[in-house]
Order: sequence, then C-alpha cells, then structure tokens
Amino acid sequence: MDLASLQALLPYVGVGFAAQLVDGALGMAFGVICNSLLVGVIGLPPAAASARVHIVECFTTATSGMSHLLHRNIDKKLFFKLLVPGVIGGLTGAYLLTNIDASVVKPYVLAYLTLIGLYLLARGIFWPPKPREAKHVAPLGLVGGFLDAAGGGGWGPVVTSNLLVQGVEPRKVIGTVNSVEFFLTIAVSAMFIAHLGLDDLAGPTLGLIIGGMAAAPLGAYAARHIPLKPMLIFVGIVLTATSLFGIYKALGY
Repeated sequence: MDLASLQALLPYVGVGFAAQLVDGALGMAFGVICNSLLVGVIGLPPAAASARVHIVECFTTATSGMSHLLHRNIDKKLFFKLLVPGVIGGLTGAYLLTNIDASVVKPYVLAYLTLIGLYLLARGIFWPPKPREAKHVAPLGLVGGFLDAAGGGGWGPVVTSNLLVQGVEPRKVIGTVNSVEFFLTIAVSAMFIAHLGLDDLAGPTLGLIIGGMAAAPLGAYAARHIPLKPMLIFVGIVLTATSLFGIYKALGY
C-alpha cells in the first residue's frame, strides 16, 4: 500500500475506532455513526452503505463478543431470546433495502437516523430510568434487526436502549446485545452480498474494519467504567447533527 492509499484509509480507521469504542461502551451506535457518515456525508446509496457497515461488523462484533464473554458480560437467557427474532428481522430488512430505489429511500433512512439520535439524546438527559423487568424481548429483537438492516444501523439504539430503560443490568445488556449482533451481521451481510456482490471490502471498508477491531477490546473494558449519561448525550448530539446534514444534502440544498 503506497503513502497516498494509506492517507486515504486513515480517516476511516479513525471513524471505525471511535464508533466501535462507543459501541462497545454503550452497546450501540457503531452502525448508525458509520452509516450516517457514509450516506449523509460521503453520499453512498443506503444499500451499499448498510452492506459495508454490516461486513465491517462481522469482524468488530466477533472481537467485541469475545471480549464481553471474557469479562462475563453476557446473559445466556437474554441472548437466546434475542437471537432468532433479530436474525429474522435483519434478513427481512436487508432484502427490502436491496429492492428499493436508493434515491427514494435515502431521505427516509437519514430521517430514521435523526430520530435515533434524538432518542439517544433524550435517554441521556433523562437517565437513569426506573428499574423494571424486561418485557417483549422477542418482538424487540425482531424490530431491532429489521431497522438495523434497513437503516444501516439501529440494533443497539433500539434493543440496548429499551432493555436499559426497563432496568436490566447495564453491563449484561451491553455484552449480550453486542454478542447477538455478531450472528445478526453475519446473516445480513450474506443477504447483501447475495444481492450486491462482494466488491466493497477494499478502501473505506478495510479502514473501518481495522479501526473497529482495534477498539473492540477497549470498548468491553469501557462498558464497566464510562458513565452512560454523558456518553448517550454526546452520541445523540453527534448522530442527530450528522444525519440532519445528510438530509440537507440529499434534498439538494
């Protein structure tokens, strides 16, 4: 790899590192941060951006899942309740996204990401929630998997946030949701590859993989030490601003 290629790769390494560090600490935000950048700032079609993000997450979630397993952050019962519905939802979302015109769906994807950003911001401001027993886990996994594939991110913000709001132990939620996400991303990536081909592993995708895998072990450690409230507020602000900028560009202003 020459110097010019390395310089072009470094910004994506940084994005992958920062996104996975946040994702490992909060159990969310890798997909939505990366997808907001790829769609809203760089201008990739939503299906291509979601495909890249999920291919990257095959590597980052494997590393993150192993790290959480070593730190004993996984709840086995919750894991199996989320697994099958999440994969079914993800495959459905990926199939629909690859069969919809990119120019039509792009503003809607960015609007969805904006709402996720506002949701995380609100969760941060009103943190901590009142403790409650986790309910409706399987439907939550189904919806989270669908939105993750169709929107290029959202498994963590939808599933993790809802479980945390219900009062489930934070480190168990984060570790379990990250671990289930590995199997979700494998299934979704296979669906995208079947429809779009395997031409996007080089360049930006490689940078995201390198940065994400480097940060994954740190994220699992950070899940025990970084306060959730300021991190949720920060991620909500960044995601909302990035997605709104993408909508501004998509509408041609």
